[in-house]
Amino acid sequence: MEYETIKSEDIEYRGNKFLEVSRKKALPDGNIFLNISKGYYTPEGDKRYQKGVGFPADDDFVKDLINKIKAVAED
Repeated sequence: MEYETIKSEDIEYRGNKFLEVSRKKALPDGNIFLNISKGYYTPEGDKRYQKGVGFPADDDFVKDLINKIKAVAED
């Protein structure tokens, strides 16, 4: 399956690692979804992806996900 990336933001950590949070469109059906991918930078500076998870671009789902992340991150 092919995807078109509509928008993405990176969160860098531990020197050469990153999380990429993106909004994508599946082709050819046009379904929009959100994706979080884990990856690293090669010594040449290229991105390499390791794992990812996709989920619906549904406002209620996203709000619930954010709340759950906050809840488990709290002391």
